[in-house]
Amino acid sequence: MTAQAAAATADRPSSTWTGWGQWLALVTMTIDHLTRYALPTGWELDWAGASIGRIAFPLFAAMVAWHGLFNTRNPLRYARRILVIGLVAQLPYMMMPRASDAFILNVCFTLATGLAWGAWLHDLLARQRRGELEAYWFVLGVAVSLAVWQLLGHWVEYGHRGLLLIPLFMLAMHCLHQAGDTLTERLTAVAFTLPVLVVAGLMNSSDMAKSFTVATCLVILWLAAGAHRLTPGVPSAMPRRLWLAWYPGHFALIALWLWASGAIG
Repeated sequence: MTAQAAAATADRPSSTWTGWGQWLALVTMTIDHLTRYALPTGWELDWAGASIGRIAFPLFAAMVAWHGLFNTRNPLRYARRILVIGLVAQLPYMMMPRASDAFILNVCFTLATGLAWGAWLHDLLARQRRGELEAYWFVLGVAVSLAVWQLLGHWVEYGHRGLLLIPLFMLAMHCLHQAGDTLTERLTAVAFTLPVLVVAGLMNSSDMAKSFTVATCLVILWLAAGAHRLTPGVPSAMPRRLWLAWYPGHFALIALWLWASGAIG
């Protein structure tokens, strides 16, 4: 290992919390989808989706942002892997009963696009700080990316705010991790967390859902500020095949259940 690679590894924050995050994200997502699509409305379990279920998306977004920022050399390749899962899951996802017939791409498209956008903006900012990019090219690049965001936000799950959450997470995590010991640096890092919390609060309509989403983001930002060092390793790591197959697989099982029960033709 070269000295430069060793320094980069030493500067990389611990990711043990994501082992816990994977299990929590799958459990809360499954609870959300079961209460929304599969379980009878007479059971009156909507509260579970509006509370526990609201943990899932910000947690997935945070893990994608964290890995894209700290744990992968090629965020775009990581985004492509997420996109493949989304492509596999799209058909059973489209079989879920919805209030609207509008065509929507599932959350993997939101995560992959948000990661690609965040990684591109991170690289753009780095090049601009190094003086490799003229100011007008930087402004033009940001303007074009915002135009693409405005267009794509109508087609993906969680919409414009969902796409925005991952780049904002990446910016906040970077600032929290790089913050020095001075009060000014720490206050500046904290200031970059506020857009994450604002977007998280705007993502849901009910007060309960807002509370769970914002609380999830607060915990993750606390981890990014240094609490990640205190997180023990998960006793049982998520099997890679289970992690990759769960999203499309659980939609396929729900679709099969709905078809068998006559809920879908």
